[in-house]
Amino acid sequence: MTDEFAFDDDLLRELTEARGVPGYEDRIREIVRRELEPVTDELRGDAMGNVVATRHGDADFEITVAAHMDEIGFMIRHVTEEGFVELDALGGWDPRVLRAQRVTIHTDEGDVPGVLGSVPPHTMDDDEREKSPEVGDVHVDLGLDGETAQERVRPGDLVTMDQDTEVVGEHVTGKALDDRACLFTMIEAARRLDETGEAGSGDDGNGGSETADPQPTIHFAATVQEEVGLRGAQALGVDLDPDLAIALDVTVANDVPGFDEGEYVTELGDGVAIKLKDSSVITSPKATDRLRDLAEEREIPFQLEVLPRGGTDTAGFQTAAGAKPVGALSIPTRYLHTVTESAHRADIAATISLLTAALETETGEFEYRL
Repeated sequence: MTDEFAFDDDLLRELTEARGVPGYEDRIREIVRRELEPVTDELRGDAMGNVVATRHGDADFEITVAAHMDEIGFMIRHVTEEGFVELDALGGWDPRVLRAQRVTIHTDEGDVPGVLGSVPPHTMDDDEREKSPEVGDVHVDLGLDGETAQERVRPGDLVTMDQDTEVVGEHVTGKALDDRACLFTMIEAARRLDETGEAGSGDDGNGGSETADPQPTIHFAATVQEEVGLRGAQALGVDLDPDLAIALDVTVANDVPGFDEGEYVTELGDGVAIKLKDSSVITSPKATDRLRDLAEEREIPFQLEVLPRGGTDTAGFQTAAGAKPVGALSIPTRYLHTVTESAHRADIAATISLLTAALETETGEFEYRL
């Protein structure tokens, strides 16, 4: 069975409710630094804003664990004379979910509230009702006259969605579980390793474990700009040279009415998803096999993920800078890229358990290369 785990609900809520669009992850970066500094040996950043917290080992073997900090959002491209704000998307929005939502515009002088306008159905003709919405059609109403609006906000200001994180039944729901739930997972795994003092422990043959010596070096990487092209991870794929990289992200769970079972990809409550492929990567078979074997040994619920479309930071570690063995763990999530993303608490717990198990049992003796 999965280890009993009491969530740090306050941290999960803080991460998901904090704002940070691609290229402007400052608020998330502060949380990540605060949480990882006490449980690792070295903390550093780079010119793009990636954060790498390293737990040093003395083995000639390095692991990188990566999860991205950014969420999808918008940048202001124009403020009309009437005071309405026109937007440019940062990341892949489904325009169908954008009507009648509250937003916050982040300016140098402070945050400004607004609403995404929606035309009442009473005044729409048949053509307008049938028209497919586009992100470019969305505008923000600030409730201000044109002159005041142009004084308060300007092109280049950032826009994020307003939504609290709530527990609904056995699910956690809110904005930005993509990928803050995985940042949370990475931080919790680092905490667990710090509490036990283990990394690279092996079975002692009596059901217990003994700390392997030497131990691998582990880099916990919080990346930037994943939602606009895996840019932060691609830079880290050059700067770091791990012997194994494991990326963490959410994945599609279409286990809802309107989809056939073959379209589910994953199902909520069935455990951590071990990725086999997505549009950006085919994970290394030996890394996948080890994760699957470890889940079975530890009786951690898991499922296999074949994602038809979408990319993850995993691909950032297989670039022109060098080929790295890669694996990936995913948290099944419904309603991705909306303000009501939903994940099962048990799946988050299983992801933490499997990641921690993979790190604490890594000895550097496993062969991941083909």
